[in-house]
Amino acid sequence: MKLDRLPRFNLAEFPTPVQYLDRLTKKYDGPGIYIKRDDVTSLGMGGNKTRKLEFLIGEALTLGKDTLVTAGGIQSNHCRLTAAAARKAGLECHLILNGTSPEIAKGNLLLDKLFGARVHYCERKDRDKKLFQVADELEIAGNKPYVIPVGGSNSIGAVGYVNAMQELARQLVELDITPDAIVFATSSGGTQAGLTLGAKINGFKGDILGISIDQTKTGPDPFPPVLVQITNATAQRIGSDIRMAESDFSINCDFLGAGYAMPGELEFNAIQDLALLEGILLGPVYTARAMGGLLDLIQKGYFTKDQTVLFWHTGGTPELFAWEDQLQAAQYT
Repeated sequence: MKLDRLPRFNLAEFPTPVQYLDRLTKKYDGPGIYIKRDDVTSLGMGGNKTRKLEFLIGEALTLGKDTLVTAGGIQSNHCRLTAAAARKAGLECHLILNGTSPEIAKGNLLLDKLFGARVHYCERKDRDKKLFQVADELEIAGNKPYVIPVGGSNSIGAVGYVNAMQELARQLVELDITPDAIVFATSSGGTQAGLTLGAKINGFKGDILGISIDQTKTGPDPFPPVLVQITNATAQRIGSDIRMAESDFSINCDFLGAGYAMPGELEFNAIQDLALLEGILLGPVYTARAMGGLLDLIQKGYFTKDQTVLFWHTGGTPELFAWEDQLQAAQYT
């Protein structure tokens, strides 16, 4: 495969640790729970997008680009890490964010500004149009923009999680662990595409279970075809003949709650469980919803006590500081 020959710009120290969550496991009296700590990648308060950005920026630099342009929600972890990565690589950064400028920048938005990103606001429905409009304006002004899709989720970014699965495979051998499932937050698709392809390449037999944050399996914009497209394009990019179908992806859409970036009891309880039992912080939007979903599945008997589950922590800690009022007011159970 061509994985090791693709352009890559080093942004973090790998491997990230795998830890056993002893107290959480005991509380829920179910499967043994391990955690893969991609929240502690060293760049810009950490997170999984660092893995994707290593390959995206690697290509941008190879192409001679000088400005990164990407988009996301106003508390986007991807945008925050793109802004941080741009600084480390000596590039400028423009971010297209949903909504309007708040009176006070909190959480990831504050960090975007600390990293010197230029922020453009628009309605979510206009985001893709605005993304390419800004890129065109930069090009006319003499810049060399490199457009990164939402979440860094394309065949270049997903390579970061094919590589991550190889990293985990080595750790599982060293630790003598064989998880029955790897569980994580899924949204734009790149992480799930990379992990699913990486699992196939490395012979991992367990379930690669994405807890959906905002995607559905059916409707006007079904998620499975997106995963198929990204995964197969990634396989082609790295020279693998593996091809996936919709049935190859495991997605749980039962925990969408009130909607994207609208955490509730499920998320706040997961945040408190991890904080009080393990000293680990979750983000309200992504990882708290995914962990809350996992713990709910455990309580419902989806996993048995003799099984082992690995939760892949994809980051999002700065989100906490945008939900400070709700966190203080939450009634924990």
